Amino acid sequence: MGAVYRARDLHFPNISKLVAVKEMIIQTHDPVVRSTIVRNFEREANLLATLDHPSIPQIYDYFTYNDRSYLVLEFIQGKDLESLLEEQELDEKQVVLWAIQICDVLNYLHNHKPDPIIFRDMKPSNIMINQNNRVILIDYGIAKPFQSGQRGTMIGTEGYSPPEQYRGEATPLVDIYALGAALHHLLTRKDPRLEPPFSFQERPINQIRPDISPELVKIINKALEYNSEERYPDVQEMKTDFLLLAKTTGLLSPGTKQAPMISLKQSDIEPVWVFVCEDEIRGTPTCDREYVFFGSYDRHLYALNNSTGDLKWRYGADAGIVSKPFIADDQVYFGSEDHRLHVVNRLNGRIIWTQYTDGPIRSSPIIAEGHLFIGSDDGNLYAFNINTARKTWQMDSGAPIRSTPLISDNSILFGNEMGDFFCLDFSGSVRWHFKAKRAITSSPVLHDHSLYFTSLDATVYALEVNSGFVNWRFRLAKGSISTPSIDNGRLCVGAADGYIYCLDLLNGQEIWRYPTRHQVSGSPFSYEKAVFVPSVDCHLYCLNQEKGNLIWKFSTQGPITGSPIVKNQMLFFGSTDHRFYAMNIEK
Repeated sequence: MGAVYRARDLHFPNISKLVAVKEMIIQTHDPVVRSTIVRNFEREANLLATLDHPSIPQIYDYFTYNDRSYLVLEFIQGKDLESLLEEQELDEKQVVLWAIQICDVLNYLHNHKPDPIIFRDMKPSNIMINQNNRVILIDYGIAKPFQSGQRGTMIGTEGYSPPEQYRGEATPLVDIYALGAALHHLLTRKDPRLEPPFSFQERPINQIRPDISPELVKIINKALEYNSEERYPDVQEMKTDFLLLAKTTGLLSPGTKQAPMISLKQSDIEPVWVFVCEDEIRGTPTCDREYVFFGSYDRHLYALNNSTGDLKWRYGADAGIVSKPFIADDQVYFGSEDHRLHVVNRLNGRIIWTQYTDGPIRSSPIIAEGHLFIGSDDGNLYAFNINTARKTWQMDSGAPIRSTPLISDNSILFGNEMGDFFCLDFSGSVRWHFKAKRAITSSPVLHDHSLYFTSLDATVYALEVNSGFVNWRFRLAKGSISTPSIDNGRLCVGAADGYIYCLDLLNGQEIWRYPTRHQVSGSPFSYEKAVFVPSVDCHLYCLNQEKGNLIWKFSTQGPITGSPIVKNQMLFFGSTDHRFYAMNIEK
């Protein structure tokens, strides 16, 4: 009846954006039947357009041409479970982790507003596993809004469908039965389509797989009850039993609310030390020799021993500090929301000099050619002579500057909150100017004569450093304030859509993406073969830089908005839970 193609979206000529194109061939010549088929196909497209879940593919477009209809969908890099089952016997722990994710997406569908959605065709070939080991539920051709008491013809896949579905009845309980049937198939490798209907009790799981725990068998058998009222009343209760099972097997630590990925080694990840402040830590720390420095919204800059976490000193400003400290010649430079640039002694925290601006300073300083450059919310970029502590010049950009300036040869580069990106010479004169559609809070990063930064206009930009010409653009699903991290020819960056993206540095093509549960406003930090990424979902993620799969994640009690750093095999970062963490990543 059709096929699914991998295709390239030519709306993006400068990058290779892959999509999946689902084709349905309309074989009938009856105009009435044809109209019904097209209408049902469009119903699938409209249904997908209302869904927003990380385990449901996005829809981009749909159309009918001659005797064929097409859906343009998000391209999923991965394999379906039927293909994986042909390659290997599946481990119980892995199946449980996938089952938790499937329950999560079914629970989303069953509680969809205004009408619950019944999937009606749960089977291994409709469950894809992407490169991040996340479940993606595909093929919504027969999914439908649930209306109590409604009956119809039998639609589904024989062997996976419960008795009532054969009678044309479809409630959320049919998805629970079908999930049980799919899990039975995954564990036993006995295809229910080749067996008599409703005969799972004749193929007990523990007779075929003695290694499967009785607790898992009990969950699956309850889902496969012939009478619907004897099954789980809803998929959330089924998920709860899977979570309890996962905790008893050590897959989930107590209190974890969602399934980790297969490569998670959470039990091995513990802080070496934790330092507690009086308010949120939103910025990025700096390491210099034996100390780590960071600011807090309790109005203090802290200097800690980076091995023990012992407090060396703290310096009090008059407002919160989100600016990343810069260290030079035993002096610490940083801005504060008290409108001031502060300079203190690295060893004892005593004030050396300060300078005022006309707005809060959320930008971080940079030093070159005997001058310090920093932006302010008053819209000016300032140049201060670090020997005389005097202002040399200021350049009015027209909007707050929260981006950290970049120095390249004899140029100063930065963006502002109106979407303007400037290249200045050391006298403060504009060499070239680039305009994005929305704010540029991200700081620019330089690599091989190209600049890279993000914007709230949902774009990653690559510009030629000497001219400002665009080398390539990459379109994100939502805006970003994350500063890119560059390593091994790859660019990693986060966005407000909750994804961590990895792009090819030369052409901007997507290599992989990884979903978190909230926006990623902090900046990734690449180190050796890993990339560390903070998220507003209260986790710090450690991902494989090459493939994007999860190595481990660490949970805090608040969103993480600053960026982590690594020094001497130690990882440092702060959280809005008022805590500053140090972790040994040598292992």
